[in-house]
Amino acid sequence: MSAGPGRLSASQKEFFRINGFLHNLQPVYSRTEIAELNSGLERLLALLRPGETSKEIREWHESSRFLYEICMNPIILDYVEDVLGPNFFLWGSNFFIKSPRSLSTVGWHQDAYYWPLSPHESLTVWLAFDDSTTENGAMTVIPGSHTAGLLKHARAKETDSVLMLECERGQFREDSVVPVTLRAGEISIHDDKLVHGSPANPSDRRRAGLTIRYSRTNVKCDLSINPHFTTYLCRGTDEYRYNPRGVVPEQRFARLDREHRSIEEAGAEAEKKLGLR
Repeated sequence: MSAGPGRLSASQKEFFRINGFLHNLQPVYSRTEIAELNSGLERLLALLRPGETSKEIREWHESSRFLYEICMNPIILDYVEDVLGPNFFLWGSNFFIKSPRSLSTVGWHQDAYYWPLSPHESLTVWLAFDDSTTENGAMTVIPGSHTAGLLKHARAKETDSVLMLECERGQFREDSVVPVTLRAGEISIHDDKLVHGSPANPSDRRRAGLTIRYSRTNVKCDLSINPHFTTYLCRGTDEYRYNPRGVVPEQRFARLDREHRSIEEAGAEAEKKLGLR
């Protein structure tokens, strides 16, 4: 049983420790509220330039108060605090939107493999803007895979995956896969070392979700790799002060015009970091 909105029971905390993920939590947003959030998403999509996709809406919580307030939702922060502890910051957000009949997949991977962060004490919150089901490409996870540390990744070949590097097969049990299905307004939480991915969306329904990244305050970013890394303290104190701090945005909806590393560049940096090239 849940310990109440935004709080985890002892059994849920233990489940996360063993399995590396959580879902089936009480909704963060009601159906009415999620409809309002989707209206806000349309405002953000309208800011995209010709040729851009929703993937460009990355770290826009730094420029759009709308997204910043979602990332700082007290219910979400309560859940995160029960996993990370009292001192943590927000640093990342981006949308993952699969259009109806999309062939795109996300291959098996670990977030921490791509992130220039140390130590690996971060997590992702996945907020569903649409119902996310097995029919429209819900995220899938390998329970317990986070306990093995960083796994070997290899360049993807003959795949529809949007990722350049994927976990090499044989390092985890694919027969233990669990689909993380969510109703619109619900969230899932997963450890930065959890092996996860998602299939294509052959359905006639969109699958949209916002990922939000949080880390303990002792986590330090390699600014030579990501010089734009910006943090927002969510709870507690930042006694380390390892990373730059951001300014809370004032505009409700605004672009963040910044050159981000492409998936290919992030993959190359990951290979370099681990001495693979």
